[in-house]
Amino acid sequence: MPDVLDASPYDALLLLSFGGPEGPDDVVPFLENVTRGRGIPKERLKEVGQHYFLFGGVSPINDQNRALLDALRKDFAEHGLDLPVYWGNRNWAPYLTDTLREMVRDGRRRILVLATSAYASYSGCRQYRENLADSLAALEAEGLELPRIDKLRHYFNHPGFVEPMVDGVVRSLAELPEEVRDGAHIAFCTHSIPTSAADTSGPVEEHGDGGAYVRQHLDVAQAIADAVRERTGVDHPWQLVYQSRSGAPHIPWLEPDICDHLEERRAAGVPAVVMAPIGFVSDHMEVLYDLDTEATAKAEELGLPVRRSATVGADPRFAAAVRDLVLERSAAERGREVAPCALGALGASHNLCPVGCCPARAPRPAAAGADSPYA
Repeated sequence: MPDVLDASPYDALLLLSFGGPEGPDDVVPFLENVTRGRGIPKERLKEVGQHYFLFGGVSPINDQNRALLDALRKDFAEHGLDLPVYWGNRNWAPYLTDTLREMVRDGRRRILVLATSAYASYSGCRQYRENLADSLAALEAEGLELPRIDKLRHYFNHPGFVEPMVDGVVRSLAELPEEVRDGAHIAFCTHSIPTSAADTSGPVEEHGDGGAYVRQHLDVAQAIADAVRERTGVDHPWQLVYQSRSGAPHIPWLEPDICDHLEERRAAGVPAVVMAPIGFVSDHMEVLYDLDTEATAKAEELGLPVRRSATVGADPRFAAAVRDLVLERSAAERGREVAPCALGALGASHNLCPVGCCPARAPRPAAAGADSPYA
């Protein structure tokens, strides 16, 4: 069935990620890119950069993106999907604008984008779309022919994203001492964001407090907890918790923080905790520092056994999920009826971000959505 592997009308896939420093000299310039326009002094950025300096000034995210890039190319080749895969970052080399320029010069005219963020939110979706619009504006100023760009739907509940995390939680539970294993709680961890940003994430009319961001995470957590119960025969209590808070202390952010949660669980007599970073595609700095370093040190201080389960990373099932998402979107663009694959109660997310979805504090053009100036 050659039609099954038909990616038309698309002629390329762009892996779009956050980026990170690859050496000590990169840390402050990288953070300047991330915080551009906020007026943060360089001395403050050096303080923030201490997390990176603990790891030699190298963020693991770039190597993890290289591994994912290899996994995608391998999967596509093995299944006969003739679709080149490029890689660009928002905040570090290879920069998004440079990659899009390369794609245009290679003759790519219909581009699909895979963002390394699975959930709806301003920082996890619309900001990437704003960056795409900025890059297209730069190419337009250079007189280049602009490609049409579409973004793959949110994949938080695709089986190829969920199932590797189920395996990770089951493995982590098995690593706990037998006497505390069955009583272990699961802390499903994700990046905290301002409550105002959470409340307006996704199509606002479809969600309550916390918006799509919280609702999607809760749906994934429930799906994983149910699968873990089926695999182990134990119904482990769980809670969605947050990490990596930044910004002014007077601005409300999503809570509880993972370290506060560990203290609360210990005080309640919980014998062990598995930290499951469901909000992250790979083991980048927020996972290595906030969970493996800071939260693990807090657990040791409390005498609380903890394990941290794996993120999806370059798991072959995730690469296969991306292939599935590409073929699904391609078929829809060709006018075919498709049955999107999704677990949990929410169903598949929208293909096209609607007007007003995940709004910014100050309106900016955003590509690959219903309000895109680059249709």
